[in-house]
Formats: sequence, structure tokens, C-alpha cells
Amino acid sequence: MRKPFLMWPDTRLRSAAAPVDAIDDRVRAIWDDMLDSMYAMPGVGLAAPQIGVMERLAVLDCSDGHNEPIRLANPEILHSSARLNIHEEGSPNVPGHFAKVSRPRAVTVRYLDETGATQEKDFVQLWATSVQHQIDHLNGVMFFDHLSPLKRKMLLAKHAKGQKWRGDR
Repeated sequence: MRKPFLMWPDTRLRSAAAPVDAIDDRVRAIWDDMLDSMYAMPGVGLAAPQIGVMERLAVLDCSDGHNEPIRLANPEILHSSARLNIHEEGSPNVPGHFAKVSRPRAVTVRYLDETGATQEKDFVQLWATSVQHQIDHLNGVMFFDHLSPLKRKMLLAKHAKGQKWRGDR
């Protein structure tokens, strides 16, 4: 089921999510809801805090056909490449606003999969950007935190103006 996204500046978006103790049907149902919400955006990743679930859960699907979802619990970056890539990032929590963010081109991530097994996986290019973006969300970090203070201020001012105009504040 598609879930509503929290809107910035909801304080939960600045809170670190709690670790998941076990993978069970409840967690799998949250992942399913997250995938429905992510595909409806459309997007290539989503972290549970973005829909108000304060647990260390994320989903990704950067495949061309949007048919290769990865479900992650308690993801952690083990290694990052020195080489960086720049991607334009955004968030449904700050709708309509995007910025170019520089992140490591490749990362190795450890996580629990949908069976509860520990996995270590290498992510590159857009997959690496997305998994880092989602882990940031799990730590209460937003994509605009990677911008210069001036660019961040401008982006947030535009967002606030748009929210006020729509009556969402």
C-alpha cells in the first residue's frame, strides 16, 4: 500500500532510525509498502523514515525496468571508493527540489536481506548514490546537507515558500 511522505521540516527526518532486530512478516509488509510508494513517486530508493517508520529499513531499484528491487535492513557502508560521481538528487520529503550531490562512485554495504541473511554487496553508479542517500535518511541526514550553506538555504527557502503557497505548513 502506498504511504504518504513526511514533509520537511518534520523532525522525524532529522532523527536516526532504530535498528531492526529481526526480519519478519511485519518488516516484509513495510518493505512492500515502501516499494509501492517508491515506484509511485517514481523513484529509485526509499528509506523508512521518509514515510514515518523510524526503523533502519530501505529499498532500492535502479534497474532500467524497475523490476530488481533490493530490500535492506540495518545497512552500513563498509568501504567507499575514492572516486566520486555527481548525481542530481531529490526527495519526496522536499518535493520538486533537486540538487547535484557528489558521493563515492562505489560502496560496499552490509545489510540483512528479506530472509534475514547478512549480505555484503558492491553498489556502483546510481545504485551507489541511491544506497548512500537512503543510509543518510536512516541517520537523519538529508541530501541538501551535502550542499554549500548558500545553496542549502536557497533550496529550503524555495521549499518553504512552496509549502506555504500550497497551505501545507
